[in-house]
Amino acid sequence: MGLFGKKKTEKVEVSSLVKILGIGCAKCNTLEDNTVEALKMLGKEMPVEHVTDFSKIAAYGVMTTPALVYDQKVLIAGRVAKAEEIAELLKEVMA
Repeated sequence: MGLFGKKKTEKVEVSSLVKILGIGCAKCNTLEDNTVEALKMLGKEMPVEHVTDFSKIAAYGVMTTPALVYDQKVLIAGRVAKAEEIAELLKEVMA
């Protein structure tokens, strides 16, 4: 218990299945936009998390951003993929 008998609440990180790894540059933002478009093409509605923390990016083994991660697996790294390519990759891993 915290001060004055109040319970401490721990902040729990909610992690999205789909993540864009990158510092927020134009290429990272374009990959994020293309990923959102690909999800729409597949009829999937899910949040896309943009990870900008270098230590979290490095934890995925990614050395060149931007990168696309689905369910903790790196699908694309070091380049911006078109929405059609992303849709195909996501279709494979979601099956």
